[in-house]
Amino acid sequence: MESAEIRRRWLSFFEERGHAVVPSASLIADDPTLLLVNAGMVPFKPYFLGETKPPAPRATSVQKCVRTPDIEEVGKTTRHGTFFQMCGNFSFGDYFKEGAIKYAWELLTSSVADGGYGLEPEKLWITVYLDDDEAETIWRDVIGVPAERIQRLGKKDNFWSMGVPGPCGPCSEINYDRGPEFGVEGGPAVNDERYVEIWNLVFMQYERGAGDGKEDFPILGDLPSKNIDTGLGLERLAMILQGVQNMYETDTLRVVMDKATELTGVQYGAAQGTDVSMRVVADHMRTSVMLIGDGVTPGNEGRGYVLRRIMRRAIRNMRLMGATGPVVQDLVDVVINTMGQQYPELVTDRKRIETVALAEEARFLKTLNAGSNVLDSAVTETKAAGGTVLAGDKAFLLHDTWGFPIDLTLEIAAEQGLSVDEPGFRRLMQEQRDKAKADAKAKKTGHADVASYREIADSAGATEFTGYATNQGESTIVGLLVNGVSAPAASEGDDVEVVLDRTPFYAEGGGQLADQGRIKLDSGAVIVVRDVQQPVPGVSVHKGSVQVGEVTVGASAYAAIDVNRRRAIARAHSATHLTHQALRDALGPTAAQAGSENSPGRFRFDFGSPNAVPGTVLTDVEQKINDVLSRELDVTAEIMSIDEAKKQGAIAEFGEKYGERVRVVTIGDFSKELCGGTHVANTAQLGLVKLLGESSIGSGVRRVEALVGVDAYNFLAKEHTVVAQLQELVKGRPEELPEKIASMLGKLKDAEKEIEKFRAEKVLQAAAGLAENAQDIKGVALVVGTVPDGTGADDLRKLVLDVRGRIQGDRAAVVALFTTANDRPLTVIATNEAARERGLKAGDLVRTAAKTLGGGGGGKPDVAQGGGQNPAAIPDAIAAVERLVVETA
Repeated sequence: MESAEIRRRWLSFFEERGHAVVPSASLIADDPTLLLVNAGMVPFKPYFLGETKPPAPRATSVQKCVRTPDIEEVGKTTRHGTFFQMCGNFSFGDYFKEGAIKYAWELLTSSVADGGYGLEPEKLWITVYLDDDEAETIWRDVIGVPAERIQRLGKKDNFWSMGVPGPCGPCSEINYDRGPEFGVEGGPAVNDERYVEIWNLVFMQYERGAGDGKEDFPILGDLPSKNIDTGLGLERLAMILQGVQNMYETDTLRVVMDKATELTGVQYGAAQGTDVSMRVVADHMRTSVMLIGDGVTPGNEGRGYVLRRIMRRAIRNMRLMGATGPVVQDLVDVVINTMGQQYPELVTDRKRIETVALAEEARFLKTLNAGSNVLDSAVTETKAAGGTVLAGDKAFLLHDTWGFPIDLTLEIAAEQGLSVDEPGFRRLMQEQRDKAKADAKAKKTGHADVASYREIADSAGATEFTGYATNQGESTIVGLLVNGVSAPAASEGDDVEVVLDRTPFYAEGGGQLADQGRIKLDSGAVIVVRDVQQPVPGVSVHKGSVQVGEVTVGASAYAAIDVNRRRAIARAHSATHLTHQALRDALGPTAAQAGSENSPGRFRFDFGSPNAVPGTVLTDVEQKINDVLSRELDVTAEIMSIDEAKKQGAIAEFGEKYGERVRVVTIGDFSKELCGGTHVANTAQLGLVKLLGESSIGSGVRRVEALVGVDAYNFLAKEHTVVAQLQELVKGRPEELPEKIASMLGKLKDAEKEIEKFRAEKVLQAAAGLAENAQDIKGVALVVGTVPDGTGADDLRKLVLDVRGRIQGDRAAVVALFTTANDRPLTVIATNEAARERGLKAGDLVRTAAKTLGGGGGGKPDVAQGGGQNPAAIPDAIAAVERLVVETA
């Protein structure tokens, strides 16, 4: 049974039994405590925490998930992987243990002809929590599983929580016996390799308190409503139903390994080393495609770093297997072809995914070259010092800064006769991981910060937003926080957070900045609102300060926004939509939105593009936007189903979470996007849009910044003034300015070259005199001294080599000259072959001098360069060089 069919049967089974089918959420987690969605229940977390009311009492999904704590282990075993699909069914206060257990058994053991998976009942083993008598009774007496195939396990294995205070409960796991070829008998308590877990049923019935780890926390009591959260690993079930040894041999991964064989000639199963590489390539390329498909782009932080790391690991392993040219195009195509059966959006978005992936491959191949140069220098330095072990911090620097894989460092070092301080490298890597884990743990405590907002939401409900229709209106204060703590009242001067039952204030979201304004109470009290946020979905929190009087919960209020600010932001937001569409028209669908910020009179818009946008294209985009303004197109908003919005071609932003009903903003016949923000009524209200330029903000992501309306006019007025001033200076018409200024700059550059040539000649004229005045130190001709300040490094190097060449005969010669450039001391030292035979090496001499100057340096034995921080120490550095020559000669 193919993976796509396993997925179809799961959703069909539970839909027929009253479950709402929920599409997989994006891998980009809508949760500040998570980098990526790592479990099937993550999108349902707000329902289990009580932050939001579930849309239905029963739900089912097949959720895309990525886990990356042990990337280095992927490939080494057949059990580790980064991407997986979690099939889940959920009950919110509806059915509980017996219902969940019956559904699981029916789906697993029903025949294939009847829509089930057709597993043999006698091969299924059950585990339950230590004291969960209820679950064991259901399995034994209702389902009919023999008591000898039901085992009890402790809190570590069969008890679930989110790792923070909140819902928790016992688990019951269904395990499949793969037979004696996978190890000894005895059930999952004895051998989890033979008895592989395929389905975990979580019975959320308790509330837990604070504590560390999986076992050290108190149970505070029963939940008011009992819930069900189950998860079946699609890949594990596919492994069983397809009769293969491990998940890498299942249909969606085996095809990637087959393609890798085609590209490298290496067969899977031929050798342990290449098998590891094959598994790395298969897993990492599939994960990369799924991440890029959900809008992640390679970078050096967060999700982008995860993507970059696994992509580079895949490419590196292809090269280890013998691939010499680009491979990503073929691998991405085979992943899209196989996973597209389950996620059609991958096929639709193929061009963008390929563009991002190919750009990262090209970038990494350059990185390999650059990293090789850095590693070569580190190897040379280690050997020169007489060492045999490359320092761990060098290996870590190569890995962390250059993305240079440690296995490549080990291989190249071994070729040079060096080992690598792996313990030192691993220690630094562990320190980095520990820091990341500590940061993640600290973030988890964020749940406590929103407890007060949840209480308000539970008692008063969601805030009604009236801002689409009005700028002001009556309301009631239903919640008040002072210094982050709920309070019944606040006094003049207090910083407060106010929740209203209804508000015209727009809370920051979707790239649009929040409204500002005032809230006036009937008592005469006034709150100045500086910001509005939604820390809990649906609850708008107005942040500001009490300017006059006393504010109390329950008081009637009149909320009014700063209308001029709102209008300026609305113009910017509408201009953002126009810019998005114009860029897509010019660059294609790869120019998908990657972020935005709409502020008064200006906006920035981030979009996908592997390369810089040519100036001519940007000019055309700006022209198109302003042409649309002149057409006076109406801007309308309509609420519709997400399916209808997609049918109409509405553009959705990557990473955004949308409900079943969405708001679609349409600008005439030009633009249609899903958007919850505020906009102008007609494009003529924008007046003018001026694009200031575009730049890179990360790998494959560009940013356009622009001005709108009066701000754009003021910018152009200032530019006009500057142009008028330049006209007066160069005596030319506006259209002549580029040519005239270019001519002036060219003449200036030519003059600078002449001056540089004259100065260099003057410096070199001193070479003969310096050579004639060489000291004799034990038969070594030593030239040491200073040259005029301002002499550049290149000129100093030429002078030193010229002086060395002028020393006659076969005398040993050392030339060490110093100067000050840009307020920093600089030295270049050269030795001839006779001097080097006597142990006088330029690199050693430079390091001695540079240390005295408060800096560093290095180079080859015949010529080296160094510098420092303290020009006043040049005489001491000269003396240090002379002493070293005396001691060595």
